[in-house]
Amino acid sequence: MKKTPAKEYANIEINITRAKSAAVSAAHGITPSEFKEIEPRVLAAHKILRKERKEGKYGFYDLHKDKASLAEVKKAAAHFSSFGYENLVVLGIGGSALGITALQTALNPPYFNSLSKRRRKGLPRLFVMDNIDPDTFRAMLRLCPPKKTLYNVISKSGETAETISQLMIVTALLEKHVGAKALKDHLVITTSPTGPGAPKSLLHPVAKAYKLSSFAIPLNVGGRFSVFSPVGMFPAAMLGMDVDVMMAGCAAMDKLCSKPSLTENPAYLRAAVQYLMDVKKGKSMSVMMPYADGLRDIADWYCQLWAESLGKRLDLDGNEVFAGQTPIKALGATDQHSQVQLYREGPNDKIFNILEVRRFNTNLRIPDTLSDIKELDYLRNKSMNKLMSAELRGTMDALKASQRPVMRITLPRLNAYTVAQLLYMLEVETAMAGRLYNVNTFDQPGVEEGKKIARRLMGGEA
Repeated sequence: MKKTPAKEYANIEINITRAKSAAVSAAHGITPSEFKEIEPRVLAAHKILRKERKEGKYGFYDLHKDKASLAEVKKAAAHFSSFGYENLVVLGIGGSALGITALQTALNPPYFNSLSKRRRKGLPRLFVMDNIDPDTFRAMLRLCPPKKTLYNVISKSGETAETISQLMIVTALLEKHVGAKALKDHLVITTSPTGPGAPKSLLHPVAKAYKLSSFAIPLNVGGRFSVFSPVGMFPAAMLGMDVDVMMAGCAAMDKLCSKPSLTENPAYLRAAVQYLMDVKKGKSMSVMMPYADGLRDIADWYCQLWAESLGKRLDLDGNEVFAGQTPIKALGATDQHSQVQLYREGPNDKIFNILEVRRFNTNLRIPDTLSDIKELDYLRNKSMNKLMSAELRGTMDALKASQRPVMRITLPRLNAYTVAQLLYMLEVETAMAGRLYNVNTFDQPGVEEGKKIARRLMGGEA
């Protein structure tokens, strides 16, 4: 695994200056009195969250401390890597898929699957099967011969119809091409734990029947908060990512996110701004717009985290509230040419979260060419890096001119340490936001009804 140099262990930075009233007016920015008014609520919510964490009610906070689980993941990854698989196929949906997709995009080279095995340093290609489109799934099966593929099926309950249907197809294929006895070398299970008091998973008998390696998802960790559990860490380790550095990034951010402070706790500060923007300023939508291709799938991961956690009909007291912001993903500079027109001149109902990387891994010079076109002189001998920075600043300044509030997150470098910090902070931010909205951050009743209907339509019991 490629290690991150110690000098790169720098914390991400949060800046909310452009979300304040001084920047975009009191009508669209948070005023000092509004910050002062919400501070006691944040501190009260902090006490509740700390108590629930201590009681083990929600386990995502402490996944980075689970050294036994991480050691198990690393040992299994070393074992399965010795087989020299060409492909790693993740069978999972929602929180079982979005986390590893975000990590792969952020931490492995662009076009990773298109690189030769030598340039991938012997690592397998990754295919995340997060849907049941039959054309897509068939194409994956053709690209990934069973004998050269490791499958990781992820479902906490083992009852996710989409994932289990995929597993049934893969199991039949493996039995045909490698034999039932060899399934243990091609299929890994990630599901709920076994033992007294643990709920039954339909994947438990599968693991037992074929003697499969199995990882446990802690009972107190929901899917969208599971990226630092074996759900994300086993495939990450298989793909050569430095899981130890990720845990160090989580630990560093945990220290910051444990502070009982509105201003010194980055997760609480962002949660308060997001919440106030929604309930006080009419910003019912939250746009995440990274200015780095490596961060584009983090915006996708964030959409599930924010929407599924906060979009609730009822609050904790049973009142009908229809709470939550609508998360939107965008990409800079790409979506300056498709969405920013709306963002600047359409309804002023959005808060913008700009993500940036201060220093890219590449510095790409724009050459002194096409000399006959004088209008291009401003680009000659500059860098694409400088142009990206200028585009980012231009978008932020244009949004400010239109009184559109912006929060900024800066990663010093794009690496395992900073990406882990970012994901961990957004998880804690979501937990705090749920408390401010007074909703259950960790359930998803609106999703379950559709699953029941689909099951009935397939002839099963709801």
